[in-house]
Amino acid sequence: MSEQNGSPDPFSDTSVQSPAVSNTTASSDRPDRTVIKAEDLNVYYDDEQALNGVDLEIPERKVTAIIGPSGCGKSTFLRSINRMNDLIESARVEGELYLHGKNVYDDDVDPVALRRQVGMVFQKPNPFPKSIYDNVAYGLDIQGKEGDYDEMVETALRRSALWEEVKGQLDQSGLDLSGGQQQRLCIARAIAVDPEVILMDEPASALDPVATSQIEDLIEELAEDYTVVIVTHNMQQAARISDKTAVFLTGGELVEFDDTDKIFENPESQRVEDYITGKFG
Repeated sequence: MSEQNGSPDPFSDTSVQSPAVSNTTASSDRPDRTVIKAEDLNVYYDDEQALNGVDLEIPERKVTAIIGPSGCGKSTFLRSINRMNDLIESARVEGELYLHGKNVYDDDVDPVALRRQVGMVFQKPNPFPKSIYDNVAYGLDIQGKEGDYDEMVETALRRSALWEEVKGQLDQSGLDLSGGQQQRLCIARAIAVDPEVILMDEPASALDPVATSQIEDLIEELAEDYTVVIVTHNMQQAARISDKTAVFLTGGELVEFDDTDKIFENPESQRVEDYITGKFG
């Protein structure tokens, strides 16, 4: 729903956009401005607790890495941000998760509109069985965006570092691209609708080293315009590309969150140091 009790849904296309969306100088003016804030966030799948009292503030236009062993709640946290967990029947969320001070779990928030603001790129590239052009234009068409689609598609492909490789074959199926190209196509599709936040769940885990390097370079470039949150099992990758790192450990507990350099060079928690150095996990 887009309106309740006379208040416009802050995630709908008709509402006033947040300063971070409309003011391109916000990042330089307030480099540590919080975009996403979790307060005592708990997520359950039936009786199993996946996240345990998470408190976390994610800054604007930086890369925040979420690391930790398998089963520690990394992807659950990521999916909580744009309410993808709503699609899991057994999932239950308690606590608060704010986007620009608005709890995304409030009754007046439309999850579909929220996902226009908070895009997502998955572990396995998932292009549609459509042409390269139609893959990128899909979201534009669904949202009824006005303007020159050719220009918007080209812009998205350029920003995803794919234009020069595919500009002569936009009618070709996206499924015919290499794995790395498919993932960059999915990134182009995500950014074409101009979200503010991009969530990435292991975006390079299925790619070869060359394609992984291209994705990492792209993530660093995207952070100039977007807030990027990435889940990764690859601690070296987190150290290379992220500004902030959150360490989740067994039981869905956020143990430490700080500047990436500090997490990897001088963590406060012995448990985090043991994980970083490979003593467990």
